[in-house]
Amino acid sequence: MATDTSKIEADRAAILAARSAGTGNTLATYTRLSGPGWLQGAITLGGGSLGGSLYLGVIGGYELMWLQPLMMILGIVMLSVIGYVTLSTGERPFHAINRHINPVLGWGWAIATLMANMVWAMPQFALGTAAMQQNLGLFPGDRGAAICSTILLLTAAVIVWFYDSGGRGIKIFDAILKIMVGVVVLSFFGVVVAMSVEGDGLPWDRILAGFIPDLTLLNRIAAGFTPFLEKTSNAAYWTDQILSSQRNKMVTAAATAVGINMTFLLPYSMLKRGWDRDFRGLAVFDLSIGLFIPFMLATSCVVIASATQFHGQYDAGLLNEGPRTAATEKLAGSYEGALQALLEHSGSEVVLKDLEEGSARAAAIEQIDKADRQLAAMLVSRDANALALSLEGLTGKTVAQYVFGIGVLGMAISTIIILMLINGFTICEICNQPSQGFLYRFGSLLPGLTGGIGALTLWSSRAKFYVVEPTSIFGMVLLPIAYGTFFLMINSKSLLGEHLPQGGKRIAVNAVMLVALIAATIGAGWSIWSKLQWIGVGVIVTFLALAGVVHLVRGNQPAPPMANEP
Repeated sequence: MATDTSKIEADRAAILAARSAGTGNTLATYTRLSGPGWLQGAITLGGGSLGGSLYLGVIGGYELMWLQPLMMILGIVMLSVIGYVTLSTGERPFHAINRHINPVLGWGWAIATLMANMVWAMPQFALGTAAMQQNLGLFPGDRGAAICSTILLLTAAVIVWFYDSGGRGIKIFDAILKIMVGVVVLSFFGVVVAMSVEGDGLPWDRILAGFIPDLTLLNRIAAGFTPFLEKTSNAAYWTDQILSSQRNKMVTAAATAVGINMTFLLPYSMLKRGWDRDFRGLAVFDLSIGLFIPFMLATSCVVIASATQFHGQYDAGLLNEGPRTAATEKLAGSYEGALQALLEHSGSEVVLKDLEEGSARAAAIEQIDKADRQLAAMLVSRDANALALSLEGLTGKTVAQYVFGIGVLGMAISTIIILMLINGFTICEICNQPSQGFLYRFGSLLPGLTGGIGALTLWSSRAKFYVVEPTSIFGMVLLPIAYGTFFLMINSKSLLGEHLPQGGKRIAVNAVMLVALIAATIGAGWSIWSKLQWIGVGVIVTFLALAGVVHLVRGNQPAPPMANEP
């Protein structure tokens, strides 16, 4: 990989000098040289984090504030491990896994990353388009959606081009990305500040208490639903519905705080800069300030806003207790679907969708107990625009729509950029070529094309099921397997040699990695079983069996290096 040798040596000298000058100088130097951690922050602050934070606030209120930060800490542990291995050995991880661990794991890692990049670019384009049209009022209409997608693609492509140009281009790229991440965090932070100074403000004692981990929430529902459950004759049904949703959101967040493609990005972005073993301390610090802090601030602010507006509350228009707004109409389908599920559970023969719009359907709905209708209205899915609309009366339109919209748009653009970046690395690794030039730019462009076109043609239709479901399942299967691979790498004498951790440090690292591996495995297993059940189990067993066969055939000796490996 082409690097600016003089700059690397200058950075190395600065790090060594700062270490001898004390902790303060070291931290200041690390802050100035940080970079790859911000790439991780940019990709994790995307549509998945936004949607997850929104619904954690809806279902758990302030009681689930702790979940995403804790899972991110465990993810950072795994990222730090693959970073340590890469910087200690100088080997490219894809080839290191194929040689020292198992080629099935290496190729599975790369293929899952490619699939994730291609598919998950689609919701980022959809999110960015929605922010531009709904929040910022730009380019309305179907033709406007194509214009928005084109703008997002061109913007991302130009910024990725800076990264590929190396040297000063990487410095410009880092600056742009840090600004984007900063805009996302400040936008959501601004919304929370506005909420704090309006009316009665926010209950900060409850919010801060929500950062204390509470695993009992796997078996009990959040407090906001209790008053309504006490009024319904279907308490057992609604408790099961709420608890199932709450568990799904908690477990999925545990499995996906760090995506499979993030684990591919970190080591290659470090190698691109020419980092080696002298940069290992910087790598851990970089993940802390570039990934953890922005992630915690942004997601926490969204959870706070969502919990304040939605937890234990409902759109009055759905129950005809207030005006039916545009937001109400968007929620009506989910609301009636929840009521229909209740009717079927109770043995009713009424089918709401078969009734004509108007008095007949309204009369049938009115026959359902009010407490049941309230709970159904509380559990409908909300999106970012619904949250922005709900905030208008509290924070004013400027904060609710424009500031919030800028934050959402920043999320979308930064994530598109990093998905394109990762794809360039992955294509080059699969082709065993340096991550630069035409091949890198071609690989980088692919998620932009599939994301932009897919957002316009697939994401709003049932067709997305055929691309999202298999990719989601494959990525979830591979995440704990990737974590397990990193566990084997940090304990591999043939790979690390003299850099193999020893003594108490080795015990501590392995203990924390085991916690992260178990959390990811439980989360992925739960998610896979809930979607595919025995088919998902079959995929896992087949993959692991193939890896086992290859291991037995090859034996315990590492494979020779690839002949053309650059």
